[in-house]
Amino acid sequence: MELNDEHYMREALKEAVKAFEADEVPIGAVVVANGRIIARAHNLTERLTDVTAHAEMQAITAAANAVGGKYLTDCTMYVTVEPCIMCGGALGWSQIGRIVYGAGDNRRGYSRLQAAILHPKTEIVSGILREECESLMKTFFEGKRG
Repeated sequence: MELNDEHYMREALKEAVKAFEADEVPIGAVVVANGRIIARAHNLTERLTDVTAHAEMQAITAAANAVGGKYLTDCTMYVTVEPCIMCGGALGWSQIGRIVYGAGDNRRGYSRLQAAILHPKTEIVSGILREECESLMKTFFEGKRG
């Protein structure tokens, strides 16, 4: 499974690079069902002037449209950074089957506040391509500070 996880995380990283290039916080997400990507998204908060336009929120909406329903029980979301509490809540409501993320988020990640926000059957995998995911975030924020 880890080989597939790395493949799909690389696809999420491609989305994060799109966000980076658009001067958005570089977080990307893809949703996979039955071995194929059904949704791709990256942060759009600046472009849409919408604080809720996180990659995960965009991907949840696109995936729900693709499956024709609000529940994503047979789907996996790959996201480059641990979802925040808002996105964790939305993922919980979607009953997503699995979440795979790269870099943890010690400040705003859902698990720092309340890991139980997710659906009890959701499987969590963390640390996939962590270094690459962290590096992109670090580069982005160093550019903002410097």
